[in-house]
Amino acid sequence: MKLLHTSDWHLGRSFHGVGMLDAQRNFIEQLLAVIRDQSVDVVLIAGDVYDRALPGLDVVKLLDDALVRITDAGASVVLTSGNHDSAIRLGFASRLLERGGVHLRTRVEDLDSPVLFALDGSGAGKANPGAPVMAVYGIPYLEPRLVAERLSTQTASHFDVTQAAVQLIHKDIARRSETGPVHSVVLAHTFASGGITSDSERDLSVGGLGAVPLDLFDGFGYTALGHLHGRQELSEHVRYSGSPLAYSFSEAKHRKGAWLIDVGVDGVRSVEEILWEAPRELAILRGKLAGLLESEEHNWAESAYCQITLTDSARPAQAMEQLRTRFPDTLVLGFDPEDAGGRAKASYSSRLAEAEDDLGVCCGFLDHVRGRPADETELSALREALEAVRLEGAEL
Repeated sequence: MKLLHTSDWHLGRSFHGVGMLDAQRNFIEQLLAVIRDQSVDVVLIAGDVYDRALPGLDVVKLLDDALVRITDAGASVVLTSGNHDSAIRLGFASRLLERGGVHLRTRVEDLDSPVLFALDGSGAGKANPGAPVMAVYGIPYLEPRLVAERLSTQTASHFDVTQAAVQLIHKDIARRSETGPVHSVVLAHTFASGGITSDSERDLSVGGLGAVPLDLFDGFGYTALGHLHGRQELSEHVRYSGSPLAYSFSEAKHRKGAWLIDVGVDGVRSVEEILWEAPRELAILRGKLAGLLESEEHNWAESAYCQITLTDSARPAQAMEQLRTRFPDTLVLGFDPEDAGGRAKASYSSRLAEAEDDLGVCCGFLDHVRGRPADETELSALREALEAVRLEGAEL
């Protein structure tokens, strides 16, 4: 059997204010092409299917259409919930959906209730007695404070609740192994030690203390992790698929994809990478405004989503407008003067204290927010405005 490990679809997410539903539809088209071309039997989605607990109607429709088309293509789906999802809402109608080949694992009560696939060709849940089976377990995102008591853990920590979940799964595997070979696959939405993070993930705990040790997943045939957005291999059989699309500029160098796992009667035979084509490139540019607008080395970025940091000594006027004449999809603009280290870093309050008059206060504010002093035209306009205020006050 062939399994396709995906996660963190984040349907409904935007990228710095730009809607991504079209890009997500494009990903689903690529996913369907892989299912057909590679004869994928099972699609795994390891959490964060939606980007928020209450997704919009168009987002729900997108997932609905995707699940229908995946199953129509001949693949089953095993899906668990992440920290962005509402486990209750995502798990609605799970028993009914299971009849159509969509298996939801969003409840603590289902931790040791795997989806069984026969490896002798008899189909999902139809293995002949004694024949090898693949058991797919789902560990949804476990909020320690909410599930610790139900899992009988001593403390409410990510380690404790994940360990309790893993122990339940191991016990179930041992019980099933008494009647025939069981090859286990586990979906888990968590932060495993050794994983490399990016800016678009939501911390699983304050201070990032939610990491669980990698050896918790020892003994499983394959562990399909979700939560981190970079595709990565933590060990031969413990991997993150990452998100199918970049959701922050920190992912500009990611090569987005998934993992294709081949499981036979003897267990996991191979794991291969599948790559997704990005709908738009991400460009992180840095330099002075004039150079960015003129340099040919940045030609490729003209059609990309751009994050630009200007290093001019003074903040250029109408910088965003100028940049967008060449890079129309500039989404983030920063200012980091290359000589900032040598400047006196007086606080704004101290600058106000040193101002000799109202004009000095206004000019100090401009210098503070723009990084450059007022020019002669601006000084003249400020003088006129202040004089008009004084005259109006005198008339009152």
